[in-house]
Amino acid sequence: MTVLANRRPRIALVGRPNVGKSTLFNRLAGRRMAIVADEPGTTRDRREAAATIGRRDVVITDTAGWEEAVGDRLEAGMRKQSERAVAEADAVLFLIDARAGLTPLDRAFARWLRKHARKTIVVANKSESDAGAVSGIAEAHALGLGDPVPVSAEHGIGIGDIGHALERVLGPPPAQTTDDEATDDGIDADEDESDDATPDPSRPVQLAIVGRPNVGKSTLLNRLLGDERVLTGPEAGTTRDAIAVEWMHEGKPIRLIDTAGLRRRANVHQRLEALSAKSTEEAIRFAEVVVLVLDAQQMMEKQDLTIARHVIEEGRGLVLAVNKTDLLGRTDKERNEQWRKLTDRLQASLAQVKGLPIVGFSARTGRGVEKLMPAVVKLHKAWNSRVPTPQFNRWLAEAIERNPPPLVDGRRIKLRYGSQVKARPPTFALFVSKPADLPESYERYLVNRLREDFDLPGTPIRIVMRKPKNPFVKG
Repeated sequence: MTVLANRRPRIALVGRPNVGKSTLFNRLAGRRMAIVADEPGTTRDRREAAATIGRRDVVITDTAGWEEAVGDRLEAGMRKQSERAVAEADAVLFLIDARAGLTPLDRAFARWLRKHARKTIVVANKSESDAGAVSGIAEAHALGLGDPVPVSAEHGIGIGDIGHALERVLGPPPAQTTDDEATDDGIDADEDESDDATPDPSRPVQLAIVGRPNVGKSTLLNRLLGDERVLTGPEAGTTRDAIAVEWMHEGKPIRLIDTAGLRRRANVHQRLEALSAKSTEEAIRFAEVVVLVLDAQQMMEKQDLTIARHVIEEGRGLVLAVNKTDLLGRTDKERNEQWRKLTDRLQASLAQVKGLPIVGFSARTGRGVEKLMPAVVKLHKAWNSRVPTPQFNRWLAEAIERNPPPLVDGRRIKLRYGSQVKARPPTFALFVSKPADLPESYERYLVNRLREDFDLPGTPIRIVMRKPKNPFVKG
């Protein structure tokens, strides 16, 4: 099969649990994107990234470990995700553990691949200079999938040979390729657009979905996509890594990022959960808008407030998404009364971000989910907004006239002028005669007036106080 030149071929990394698929994924992607741990079943959802293997630009897909048993709901879902990745792939890298040798599960998976995969390359991982690996590589010939490629994903040995093997099964790379189908699940600092840059309408909105474990984050993502893209289940902690999915919403590109649930730090004891929490925090850091999913029957818990305040401190737009509102009451009157109490409590708990968008829905049934994205789009627009300097200073003069700054030692603090220095989130610099003496209450007054007068509900607003230079002082 010759891969079309107008897109990157898709390469799926598959194999039984704990053979090093995520380690090879990170190696090919060029950075640490997938969580790697010794515990089998660390990877549960498909994760994609753009990569270059040999002379060819590709899209690689990390998958969960393939299991023969399908009785368990979680394991069955993981296997389904892996099989779907194989069905969509142009070529498959089938990893085995060369040191452990072939197992019955390897042989069963090889039989399945011979029937369902387009092109398969056997990759004998963990083939460092180890006598035990030699017999494992020799055994791999018995799979009937061609000569194995010995590599060490951890040490970067033999990676170039994978590129040669791909050329044998896919043909030589085209003279020129495009990135139309390239996707990248990484949350990378290089992708964080400068605060002073004009937003590019073709650039996807970075939208992270966060919350405590088992509040319905993955169910919400699947409902938005209309597809079972990530695993869901009644067990808390089903999602372990931040998974990004490219999506178009009414012609606007969105990068949806599903994250692992965040528990209180004191309750996190296992290394794998700590890595999942770090991945979630990183997703928040590089998001533009964050949807905090809450359980309508268990809110507002202390951990919900902790996550919300962390998002606000990072300067990200925050939408509160209240899931399971269908369980609030039996009648519409009961539900409306419960909803009023919940929204009042939310607004009181997060008074520092007045007008925070609050959307209620049921991710399970889909009722009310259509209200979420309009709130996200509106908030993202406010988060990117700019106020011209002349307009800002006219506003500042009016705000001071309505409520003058307080007196300090018998002299009034003077707010001379200011301007917006950054967007994303809106940040303003004020030149003040005595910045250290301006009380926080007056700063809150200015922030609330800014939010109200310039239509910035729920948007974090930052004010930086500066003291103007004295022109008569040299140096």
